[in-house]
This record gives sequence, structure tokens and C-alpha cells, in this order.
Amino acid sequence: MKFTETELAGAYLIQIHKIDDSRGFFARAWCSKEFRELRLPDSFPQCNLSYNLQRGTIRALHYSIAPSSESKIVRCIRGAILDVLVDIRPTSPTFGKWISRELTAENREMFYIPVGFAHGFQTLEDHSEVFYQMGDFYKPELSRGIRYDDPELNIHWDQTNVVISDQDLGYPTLRDAARTL
Repeated sequence: MKFTETELAGAYLIQIHKIDDSRGFFARAWCSKEFRELRLPDSFPQCNLSYNLQRGTIRALHYSIAPSSESKIVRCIRGAILDVLVDIRPTSPTFGKWISRELTAENREMFYIPVGFAHGFQTLEDHSEVFYQMGDFYKPELSRGIRYDDPELNIHWDQTNVVISDQDLGYPTLRDAARTL
């Protein structure tokens, strides 16, 4: 596996190393030893799957507050998504900055998203599926979100055919959410 740290410190793009042969390929998709060597969490006690019927579906910018330690490894296993990470660590020099990357079933890339980041995605194809390895168990009382269309973040979502939940539409801006971080 190849780990490339992004411009948001602590967040990594992970690429698999494929070994091709006449049958197809083989690749390691998870290795706790490699995570430990980078001083990243190597325990992910919960895995989640998100199936998204329509292209344009947005799962907005979700995060958990302390004492949750909800880091994530996110990969698209069917279709394609625009995956978005926002640094919401109040003391970080990149607070409020975001990055995005197309994660697809074909490119098999994934993001490691540390604690202190909000995460969301938009589907680029119908029937897209996203697989999450979670660094902590889901605790609904600690779950929060940031509005996907926060004008100060100015994330470049595709605004055609947007499908989004009422809950995600009700989240505050980062400026308002930061009061409780």
C-alpha cells in the first residue's frame, strides 16, 4: 500500500499496490502493521456500507465530537464518488480548509480521515456504494454535521440532480458548529 499525506496534516490518500497476472490482480487493502508504522490507528471496530441509488446524492459533512475517536478509512467499492474532507480542528493551521478526490471502484483509492475532520461525499454514478472502516463505534449522541453548501467553505459540489436528506440540510455552517468543537 502507498500512503500519501495530503495538504491537510494527518489525512492520507491510500493506493493499493496491485500484483497483476493472467487471472487479474492481487492487492493488500488493509494492513495494521503499515498503519502502526505511520503512527495511525490500527483498530477499526466497526464497518459501514452506504448504498446510494442516484447520481448526485450527497451525504453531507459528518463528524463526531469528543470523547469519540471516529477516524475513518473510506473507499468506493461500486461506482464513483467525490469524497470531501474538511479540517475542523480549531487549532489547526488548515482549519476550515477542504480537499476532495474522486474515489472509484476502478481506481480503488481510499482516504484515511483522522479524528477532527468532517467527511462527506457526492455520488458521481447511480448505484454507488461506499465502504467505511470506523475507528470507533457509532455514538448518535456525539454525531454532528456541517452544512454541505456552507458559503465560507465553498465546496465544489455538482449542483445538478442533488439528493440530500432533511437532516443534512439542517446542519449549521462551520462557523456556527465551531462554537461546540
